[in-house]
Amino acid sequence: MAEKREKLFDMFSPVSPEEWRAKAEVDLKGADFDKKMIWRTNEGFNVQPLYRGVDIKDFKTIDSLPSEYPYVRGTRTNNDWQTRQNIDATDVKEANAKALDVLNKGITSLGFKMGENLDLDTLLEGVYTEYAQVNFIVCPKHVVEFAKALVAYLEKKGTADKFVGSIDFNPYKAAFKKGKKLSDDMTQVAAELLKVVAPVKGLRVLSVDSEMLCNAGAYIYQELGYALSWGNEWMAQLTEAGFTADEVANRIKFNMGVSTVYFMELAKFRAARMLWAQIVKQYNPACDCACKMVVNATTSRYSQTLFDSYVNMLRSQTQAMSAALASVDEITVTPFDAPYKKSDEFSERIARNQQLLLKEESHLDKVVDPAGGSYYIEELTMSLAQVAWKLFLETEDKGGFKAAVESYDVTNAINESANARFDKVAKRREQLLGTNQFPNFTEVSDGKKALTCCCGCSCAPEEGAPVLNSKRLASQFEDLRQSTEEAANTPVVFMLTIGNLAMRLARAQFSDNFFGCAGYKLIDNNGFKTVEEGVEAAMAAKADVVVLCSSDAEYPELIPGALKALDGRAEFVLAGPETDEFKAMGVTNFINVRTNVLSTLKAFNAKLLK
Repeated sequence: MAEKREKLFDMFSPVSPEEWRAKAEVDLKGADFDKKMIWRTNEGFNVQPLYRGVDIKDFKTIDSLPSEYPYVRGTRTNNDWQTRQNIDATDVKEANAKALDVLNKGITSLGFKMGENLDLDTLLEGVYTEYAQVNFIVCPKHVVEFAKALVAYLEKKGTADKFVGSIDFNPYKAAFKKGKKLSDDMTQVAAELLKVVAPVKGLRVLSVDSEMLCNAGAYIYQELGYALSWGNEWMAQLTEAGFTADEVANRIKFNMGVSTVYFMELAKFRAARMLWAQIVKQYNPACDCACKMVVNATTSRYSQTLFDSYVNMLRSQTQAMSAALASVDEITVTPFDAPYKKSDEFSERIARNQQLLLKEESHLDKVVDPAGGSYYIEELTMSLAQVAWKLFLETEDKGGFKAAVESYDVTNAINESANARFDKVAKRREQLLGTNQFPNFTEVSDGKKALTCCCGCSCAPEEGAPVLNSKRLASQFEDLRQSTEEAANTPVVFMLTIGNLAMRLARAQFSDNFFGCAGYKLIDNNGFKTVEEGVEAAMAAKADVVVLCSSDAEYPELIPGALKALDGRAEFVLAGPETDEFKAMGVTNFINVRTNVLSTLKAFNAKLLK
């Protein structure tokens, strides 16, 4: 069989990259290859339309196996990740009941968001901590007290040597969320934590919560670069305090986000493991096992939407799939209704089942690093590693992660990225299905109000101090649409379709999607014989906006008649290019693919809403 395969391949002459490109340029019929075929990523590098074996032949990691240093292919020999669900533990009795319930429904890792009540006997009653992973999100002020209580509880139960879980000690949270100065004793607290939890080998207490950066709008390379610097800060501070590299590294847990860029996120986790292993290696650990990165991946809130919220299920499904194929240790799926309410039994069940589908029906837990060896994924992994490593080095050159947070460099950089992404969404250069593209025209918010804080605390910032962006990518469009709903009247947009059939249909559909983003009432039509007939139909429909939809070639003839017939009785919009010729005819409102959708609709709201 092998011999037959060789003969089959011998029938095909090898094709060089230059020959392939030359043929592609012929097929493009004169279009610029670089502009049409090459993707310039937000991470600052280009992605080619085709990769070949020659592109990755010099990569040193492609011959490694899963569980082998530098762990680019995974830290385990299996891909059975932990299925996590977070639970509000303000009321420990309710939290306990919920934990026992979800453990019987497929959850293997619990995440308790602790309040002031630290009663572990009640919270963990009936929970077999030697089998289920248990994680705790605790206020930094109480973290040492809580760690002592947890260690005592596990020793009392006789499960300290089998326990696997974490305490989320994140002293940077207040700086990011409120602009507060970092505590002077954070290293001392961390050192005390390491001493307290020494009897429980499987308890990680030093958090790298780069999920916060992902949910603030960070680009993927920024989350990765800053996460590495964050982890290195723990390593540097605590090894200087007298702990060994192994003692520190084995207590660090990375809580990372997952955005909607499918293959890039898959590559991110592979690159993260590889780079982190090399960072820890520089501290000379006694065992390479200390170089393994432990990651909990949480699907993004930043990309979730209030309108058409069931699309959030599709977003989180592909995000979870990216993380699963990247062989992370633990996945948390954010419920689809998280942007506007406390998640209920239905949305939490869906979130659980999304992971169970990946395991039980898609069998993604049966293969470790299935993307390994893919020319595209390997190239993405290395390209992303390079730009993230550059950011890591820049941060270290400025004094490290702690110094970068104190100087607000991290906050300002992430906010700059978020602002750039808001601008792209406003112009539809980054699309959110159901929000800035293909909205549900008949949907109303029905009392939904966006939640402004999900961190369980008061997020009022320090006066004058910059804080991380807390708005989701869809928030500005949601505010726009809810303003329309709250107005006394809903603007009516009438499509005056005429002339060339293909063009009028295409531009009417474009205009529907454009004005639908503001929640306006839309009236489409099959076409009119004259613009005068169309204008009168629009007036009969009490239109506030009339959109002329036809071809560029026909507009010079149609525009004068349409403007004359309309006579200022409604706003006139041309679905087409903004040219000097059309402006000279009296057209002031244009919509096309270059239009800033958000600012244009805000201007219409200012004119039309009463």
